Amino acid sequence: MAVSATRSRRLHPGRARLAIIGLVVIAAWLGMGYRLFEIQVVRAEELAEQGLSQRLVTRPMAPQRGKIFDRNGNLLAMTVESQSLFAVPDQVTEPLWVAQQIGGYLGVDADALYERLTSDLDFVYIKRQVEGVLAEEILGLEMKGVFAHPEPSRVYPAGPVASHVTGFVDIDGNGQEGLELVYDDELRGTPGHAEYERAGQFIIPQGYTNIVPAIPGTDLNTTIDLPLQYQAQESCVAAVERTGADSCWAIVLSVETGEVLAMVGAPIFDPATRQTVDPSCDEAEDPVTCRMFSNFVVRGIYEPGSTQKMITFAAALEEGEVEVGTVIPEVDDELEVLEGACEDADDDVLGCYEDFEEHETADMTVAEIFTASSNVGTIKVAKTLGQDRLIEYIEKFGLGEQTGIDYTVEASGILRFDAGCQTCWSSAAIGYSVAATPLQMAAAYATIGNDGVWMTPHIVRSQVDADGESQVAGVESRQVVSPGTALLMRELLASVVEDGTGDAGAVEGYRVGGKTGTANKLSEDGKSYTEETRASFVGMAPINDPEVVVAVVVDAPDYDFRTGGLSAAPVFSEIMEQALHRLGVSPDGEEQ
Repeated sequence: MAVSATRSRRLHPGRARLAIIGLVVIAAWLGMGYRLFEIQVVRAEELAEQGLSQRLVTRPMAPQRGKIFDRNGNLLAMTVESQSLFAVPDQVTEPLWVAQQIGGYLGVDADALYERLTSDLDFVYIKRQVEGVLAEEILGLEMKGVFAHPEPSRVYPAGPVASHVTGFVDIDGNGQEGLELVYDDELRGTPGHAEYERAGQFIIPQGYTNIVPAIPGTDLNTTIDLPLQYQAQESCVAAVERTGADSCWAIVLSVETGEVLAMVGAPIFDPATRQTVDPSCDEAEDPVTCRMFSNFVVRGIYEPGSTQKMITFAAALEEGEVEVGTVIPEVDDELEVLEGACEDADDDVLGCYEDFEEHETADMTVAEIFTASSNVGTIKVAKTLGQDRLIEYIEKFGLGEQTGIDYTVEASGILRFDAGCQTCWSSAAIGYSVAATPLQMAAAYATIGNDGVWMTPHIVRSQVDADGESQVAGVESRQVVSPGTALLMRELLASVVEDGTGDAGAVEGYRVGGKTGTANKLSEDGKSYTEETRASFVGMAPINDPEVVVAVVVDAPDYDFRTGGLSAAPVFSEIMEQALHRLGVSPDGEEQ
């Protein structure tokens, strides 16, 4: 009996194993259940997001860069679809043949291309932003390892004509100069993106999709008149050829609004190649720098010479120190501001001033001094003002500070009135000791044309966003001289063209007023003057109710064309005539 009871209390080995297996199975099911509960309930949202992120693909959507128009709706800059050709070197079986063929088609250096095609790189560009038709022709040759992908490309329908206004972008579409840089944020727009689910290389039907459209960039409506821009550039190009000058720059301003109607330079700049077209750069010490973009109208400073006299006389008239008929006694052709300054022409003593041409000492009226552009007479008029008031008016007319034009890297100019300088005031009165931009001088003359009111020059009239909403440019203004003084100055300027040194600036059928300027260029060390000049002419028309101001600067013309009257005035006349015709200004019946 006892043995039998003991055996019954012992667990049979088979049963024990079965129990253990059962416990393991139960534990497994419990674990699986917990895991399923955790996955499907506790972490369901988190894991779903992880799974989606693994299947989700995001592709950026580049926005269309905004267009740039002239005032008449002509396109100055736009973006088009192009093709960028590339190669996978491992797949190119005949690199030499490919390099030679494509080099001929695209003007690509065949040797450099061959090096890229035989490199260890996985991907090399052959040429980016190729015109679609040309890219198709190359792909039609069926060269192994050569492919293309679409890429937006910035083009300039007006070519070099408006390049000094629009500037340009780099190959990736980033603004580098001009309006393209100033308004880069507005023009580039807002990128979008497309999200979708993908399994391998295939999009999952009815899967998650989310498309955020790109917002196109803002369009710019400029103040530029493209036909006038073209004519002005042609006049400047011809002037460089005619006078042998290094360059010619011109700006056309609307008197009442401050709008820039044209802004040109020669040599021209080609936005397609992003280089200045100047053969002389081939012989320059630094050809790369020589071909870089420049805009002397906004960034270049020069001593304006006699064109500065307009400010001197306007200040003296406004302050009541002189009248147009006031007689200035004993105006000689030489004036010694500092004793001994005129004794030796080769010494370093400043303070000796001469008129451009010798003449006998004479009593001259203020009007006669201005018409003859007498340096000696002008300094005597300036002396009635004194240095402080002369500086005050130079600054009121906008010299020595930026105009605020919507353009890149505008120069402020320089006013040299060092403490203790005894000749700075007399030099400034005739356009020395002052450095200004052509834009500043044009704005100063526009002030006289606008009844004494200075206006901010600007290039963009309005910005239009993707929704068609328009934002108009704001313009600042200030009264500099009275309308009466402005009227007197306009008549004095007219006398320069009709009876004085500016006769070459006349325009048939219109009364024109303006002033010539001839200033010797400083030496490289800035300590002396060279024989080279910067010749200029700034003027307005019609005198009775001015519509337009034109400023022209010709840099380093040949000696026979060294004066503003010989080199810049004819360019002014050509541009002014075109501007008056473009604006529909009726002739005022005056024959020049």
